[in-house]
Amino acid sequence: MLDARFVREHVETVEKGLRDRGVTLDLQEFLAADAARRRLLSEVEQLKHRRNTVSEEVGQRKRQGRDAGELITEMRELGDRIKKLDEEVRRGDERIETFLLGVPNLPHPSVPVGRDSSANVEVRRWGEPRRFDFPAKPHWEIGEALGLLNFERAARMSQARFAVLIGLGARLERALINFMLDLHTKVHGYTEVYPPLLVNAAAMTGTGQLPKFADELFKTADESLYMIPTAEVPVTNLHREETLPPGTLPLSYVAFTPCFRREAGSYGKDTRGLIRQHQFNKVELVKFAEADRSHEALEQMTRDAEAVLQRLGIPYRVVALCTGDLGFAAAKTYDIEVWLPSQGAYREISSISNCEAFQARRANIRYRPAPQAPVEYAHTLNGSGLAVGRTWLAILENYQEPDGSVRIPDALRPYMDGRERIGKS
Repeated sequence: MLDARFVREHVETVEKGLRDRGVTLDLQEFLAADAARRRLLSEVEQLKHRRNTVSEEVGQRKRQGRDAGELITEMRELGDRIKKLDEEVRRGDERIETFLLGVPNLPHPSVPVGRDSSANVEVRRWGEPRRFDFPAKPHWEIGEALGLLNFERAARMSQARFAVLIGLGARLERALINFMLDLHTKVHGYTEVYPPLLVNAAAMTGTGQLPKFADELFKTADESLYMIPTAEVPVTNLHREETLPPGTLPLSYVAFTPCFRREAGSYGKDTRGLIRQHQFNKVELVKFAEADRSHEALEQMTRDAEAVLQRLGIPYRVVALCTGDLGFAAAKTYDIEVWLPSQGAYREISSISNCEAFQARRANIRYRPAPQAPVEYAHTLNGSGLAVGRTWLAILENYQEPDGSVRIPDALRPYMDGRERIGKS
């Protein structure tokens, strides 16, 4: 959430940031509500000061044995007026908060300006796409032929956009999860967390999923709990309503969780395969950083996620998202896109974002830079390290062989009992 005072004092900057994002918002509504609220606060403060003065005078008259009836009546009327104005201030606060909760984060100055993904900027590539001397098959054909996954059975027990992993397909998924967790904890220094998969509305609001993306969330029928769309939600809320003492930051967490999304806006997109599922596994990276170090932390987190693909030997590229393609809470984002031979294209496998103080202000996550320094809002960062299902399918496509088998990357073999290949049983 943006700071109300910043919006009030930097209207043109906010309007430009939103315009660069392709967002049209009438800030006059906010400015009018904010001005009315400040007028009410000023009036309330004056009335409270008058009430205190009258109260002292009432006490003085009583001590002197003089009549204070008139002043007591005034004090009662002041109390009624203050109570009414306090309620108006509360409603004004709610209007302002509701408005600000719908305003996306402002892009960092280094973000390229553009309307959509066509304006994203490639930063670097790693690895050379493999040249096949046979037609490269898509992962769903490979996986089904090897008996590793089944969509039909998943649809019978659930619905479309679910999959069942079977045998070595399930084992490969588990191997990837353990490999990623070991890499991030043992090499990159993250602390592993296993959080709740159901969270309340406050947690969803804190990271920006609510109210903006309510239609994309799964919610329980009898309680106000939501199934997490990503571990970013519970892990970022790990320090909700906390003030972290000096020397605490940076904090780095990694969490494996199943994730649940309705994919409400994806009708007709990636209807085959594992790319766009309602349920999927992800290893998520989350950092809390001091304000002046968060973009340095973003670069490091991106390198940490890239290391997974480098160790697996899968080609990828890193793309800086333009203003029009940024997520709601992000100030700056890098997408890591993995090479898929069947499509002859790079597809997203991770988004690494710096949300700056946007989420921390919503969740009230603050830190004290030094013992006597005033508190500040922490900067929060998150990103996939990586999406497990998309890594799974990238292995099948990049390591497929002419006979239909799939070679297992060297880095995963210790997690697969030394197995070198998955073939037809």
